[in-house]
Amino acid sequence: MRIVVPGGTGQLGVLLAGALAHAGHEVIVLSRRADARVPGARVVGWDGRSTGRWAAQIDGADAVINLAGRSVNCRYTAANLRDMMDSRVRSATVVGEAIARAASPPRVWLQMSTATIYAHSRGRANDEATGIIGGAEADVPAYWAYSVGIARNWESAQTRAPTPDTRKVALRTSIVMAPGRGGAFDLMLRLTRCGLGGPVAGGRQYLSWIHGHDLVRAVEFLLTRDDVSGPVNLAAPNPLPYGEFMATLRRAAGVPVGLPATAWMAEIGAFVLRSDTELLLKSRRVVPGRLLAAGFAFDFADWPAAARDLVHRTRRP
Repeated sequence: MRIVVPGGTGQLGVLLAGALAHAGHEVIVLSRRADARVPGARVVGWDGRSTGRWAAQIDGADAVINLAGRSVNCRYTAANLRDMMDSRVRSATVVGEAIARAASPPRVWLQMSTATIYAHSRGRANDEATGIIGGAEADVPAYWAYSVGIARNWESAQTRAPTPDTRKVALRTSIVMAPGRGGAFDLMLRLTRCGLGGPVAGGRQYLSWIHGHDLVRAVEFLLTRDDVSGPVNLAAPNPLPYGEFMATLRRAAGVPVGLPATAWMAEIGAFVLRSDTELLLKSRRVVPGRLLAAGFAFDFADWPAAARDLVHRTRRP
C-alpha cells in the first residue's frame, strides 16, 4: 500500500512509519520540516494549514493516517490551547480538502483523536457505544473542558469532510507506551528510577494505555477492515488506577520504593516539566469495545506483561 502520514515526525509517527515500511508499504510523511528524516519513509514538506503541492501525494494513495497536531505535553496557557486546537482542526480540514479533490482518493483515512474526549471517570468504563463524552463534569477543573472541545472539533473536521469514497476512522488514542526518548513511558520510567514513581493525588484516577506494538497492529488491522468506520478506541482492554499502574512499573524495573505526591506537588512537578496536571489527574477509564468486537486480539492486554516487555526493551544495548 501507498500510505501518506501527515505529521509523522514525532515518536508515534516514527514508530508507525518504521513498522509500515518494514511490512513492505510505501510511506510518505508530510512534515513542516522538509529536511526531516524518518527512517523508512520519504518526507514531503507541507504547512499543515493550506492545500498545496503536497496534495499530489494523497491523490492515488491507498491510505492516509493523519497524526498532525501540536503536542499536548505543554503548559495549558491560552496561547498553547489555541495552538493545539488550531493545529489539529486545520490540519484535519486540509487533509479532507485534499482527499475531496483527489481524482483517485484513498480508500481509508485514519484520523488521530484522543481518549481524552471521554468524561473523567473512576467508575464505569467508556467504550465507543456507551461512553460519556466529557466537558460537563461538575467535580473537575473547568479548564479540562477545553481538551474535550479540542477532541470534538478535531473529529468533527474529519466527519464534515466531503469524502464519500473514503472510509473514515477516528483513532481515540490512549497513552502510548513505547520505548524511546521523549515518550510517556520514557518519562514514567525515569521518574520511577529516581524513586518518584508513586501514586499522585491518591492514585485512584484510571490510566488507559496501549503498548506501541499493539498500536501498530491495530492501525494495520483498521487499514484493511472495510467494515469499521467512525470512532475506535485505541486502548488496551484493562486500564488500571494510576497508583497500581506505577507500582507494577516499579516491580518491572526493580525499584522498591516510589514516593507519593499530592495534587499540589504534582502542580509543581508539571510546572517544572512544562506540562499540565490534567495529563496526570484526569481519570481516563477507556476500553476498546469496537476493536474487540471486530476480532482484534491484543498481544499486550495487561499492564504487568507490557511493563516487563518495555523495561526489557530499554535495557537492550
